[in-house]
Amino acid sequence: MSEVIATYLVHSVGENHLEKKAEGIALGLTVGSWTDLPQLEQQQLKKHKGRVVSVQSLSDDNEAPLAHSTKGIIRIAYPIANFSPDLPAILTTTFGKLSLDGEIKLIDLEFSQELAAHFSGPKFGIEGIRHLTGVQERPFVMSIFKGIIGKDLPFLLKQLEQQARGGVDFVKDDEILFDNDLTPFEDRIIKGREVLQNVYTETGHRTRYAVNLTGRTFDLRDKARRATELGADMLLFNVYAYGLDTLQSLAEDSEIAIPIMAHPAVSGAFTPSPRYGLSNQLALGKLLRFAGADFSLFPSPYGSVALKKAECLEIVESLKKPDFVIATLPVPSAGIHPGMVPQLIEDFGIDSVINAGGGVHGHPAGSAAGGKAFRQAVNATLSGNTLAVAAQTNEELRQALELWGNKV
Repeated sequence: MSEVIATYLVHSVGENHLEKKAEGIALGLTVGSWTDLPQLEQQQLKKHKGRVVSVQSLSDDNEAPLAHSTKGIIRIAYPIANFSPDLPAILTTTFGKLSLDGEIKLIDLEFSQELAAHFSGPKFGIEGIRHLTGVQERPFVMSIFKGIIGKDLPFLLKQLEQQARGGVDFVKDDEILFDNDLTPFEDRIIKGREVLQNVYTETGHRTRYAVNLTGRTFDLRDKARRATELGADMLLFNVYAYGLDTLQSLAEDSEIAIPIMAHPAVSGAFTPSPRYGLSNQLALGKLLRFAGADFSLFPSPYGSVALKKAECLEIVESLKKPDFVIATLPVPSAGIHPGMVPQLIEDFGIDSVINAGGGVHGHPAGSAAGGKAFRQAVNATLSGNTLAVAAQTNEELRQALELWGNKV
């Protein structure tokens, strides 16, 4: 029988009650009851009944069972006969009303091959982005617009030009930049493309721009198609403001033939608690990959809005795990400056995006110098040189290290 297996972390479960809790979940989210049903009805509903896969008691340190455990890991299998093959139906089945039932957190969802076949995943993914850009054997470098709200299009274009001249691979809109009279969506695409083409003609380096796709949900598809027609490089998308299914619909549309960056805005409403909500590895990892994100942005372990490194690594593993759909590019974000590059590469490898805002724009010599400092730090690290040595012959890196240091 084809199933989806949900893994839960449950709290406040009394001694010897984990098994009872697990059986209650398996029945409550499927057939409702079992032992009181007539034999004939049991046979009819058997293919719909949830199944307890495993129950594990945990101690406070997650290492050894306790005699009076208050938490544990429960895994429940749900037959795919119970739901349509879409993420809203899967989440409602596995965690809908259960999310209201006390201290319980959805850690993971395991898709059967039959169920996974309904999800195309990223249109490009890691290998597709490398093929598109021609960038191989190094992390990508991305910068973010800063201070754009309330500013006009010439201001935005000047900042875009400076970032591109710094040699970054991608520039993305601020996630809070919506369509407006000062910097209209279509104008950002058309004029931004001209700026980037001019920089490419002069320097030979091509930077790609991710424009923020926003608006009423039922208008998004046509707006994204129009962006593609106008020559947009990529789309930024606030996935948890609009919904996973909306992302999937955009990613699967053949007329929207450009990569999509998923921004984690709003996800913090249901991921931070150790006792409630969704795990980050699921919300910012596997679900975004199955929904079709080519990039997944998530808080780095280093900034003021930070995740624990272990959580970040779990997200990356979920984004890259080879189970039925291709890998999504991880983008650890926030609090990143050029001095962190060796640590970023050590933690996340070369199949990642080094993403910075203040670490580019805050450079003493300006945004172009900030981008160059990152590229110099990447080149030095991959060449086996220390940043201190590289700074002796790279002025932009030297200034960056003088300002921010060369440690996390």
